[in-house]
Amino acid sequence: MQRDADALRDTGVTGVAVRLETPRGTVTARSGVGDVVTRRPVSKDGYLRLGSTTKTFVATVMLQLVGEKRLSLDQSVEQLLPGVVSGAGNDGRTITVRDLLQHTSGLSDYVYDVFPDPSAQTYFANRWSAYEPEELVALAMRHEPDFPAGTRWSYSNTNYVLAGMIIQKITGHTWEQQVHDRILRPLGLQRTDTPGTKPFLPRPHTANYQQFSVDGPLVDSTIPYRPFDSGADGSMTGTARDLNRFFAALVNGRLLKPAELAAMRRTVPVPQDGGHPAGTGDGLGLFFTPLSCGGGYLGHGGSGFGYVIRAAATTDGRRTITVSAHSRSADPQIAARQEDALLDLIDHALCRTT
Repeated sequence: MQRDADALRDTGVTGVAVRLETPRGTVTARSGVGDVVTRRPVSKDGYLRLGSTTKTFVATVMLQLVGEKRLSLDQSVEQLLPGVVSGAGNDGRTITVRDLLQHTSGLSDYVYDVFPDPSAQTYFANRWSAYEPEELVALAMRHEPDFPAGTRWSYSNTNYVLAGMIIQKITGHTWEQQVHDRILRPLGLQRTDTPGTKPFLPRPHTANYQQFSVDGPLVDSTIPYRPFDSGADGSMTGTARDLNRFFAALVNGRLLKPAELAAMRRTVPVPQDGGHPAGTGDGLGLFFTPLSCGGGYLGHGGSGFGYVIRAAATTDGRRTITVSAHSRSADPQIAARQEDALLDLIDHALCRTT
């Protein structure tokens, strides 16, 4: 695992951290530096931005509500949030809760509205801005849907902004409060949080660096871009230790009843151009990825400016791994090599463990 962490570093990633939990114990690896100025080591079990891994927590709350008969996967968005999904051909009557959680809604991704110009100038100019969920959905509603709901798959952060709004509508409490009450507190995940628009990571943490243009400099992007880093689609922070405990508990059935866990694990194929390995399927806030040694793993990734994170558990819940890479290249070929090295690390770690 250390060799694989070094290989990921050698693709140009400034800092790499890995935590693998197995029945035989915990294995960790670090490579690179915690920041490029002081050259300090990568933080040991430091705080991380979880990015879209937040979606698995939100989906878990939604499925708990399904298990409590307070929500149905087949309910339409219009029934739950009247008038919110409409305009430009968008129709909340045709989109179900399942479509939101499985990215089969066809709704436009608001991210392209809040970061239309991929440049360091835009990052610095807008990184302190924040939007209400309703505002983000309204931005997405200006665009026609990509396809009729339920007919295809396409990842859209707008889906989970709506999921967070549904949680609040049903429970009377924010999705953040529900995640704390239903997941973080029962599992004792004291170093996982829902900071919303608070921009600073607790210490210790490894700095994140984004290259905004090919051959451009690495920009310290440890402060998030709040227009898309502050909601139910990707705002949580935590540690690798906590993430591994969460995914182990989820896959082992400690958070969901059998019927809801089975629904979460029921996948649709992810297209080859969907940015995932061949054979990947998307469930409800949970991806299935094949392993080279047979079988596969369940998990979710997250990314933002300057970081990529992957958290996963084997399908039996006995082995969990979290990998964080703390810089991102603007060169598509280099970025692809980094992604391949990260996926190889996970595959090797889970396949080698007995």
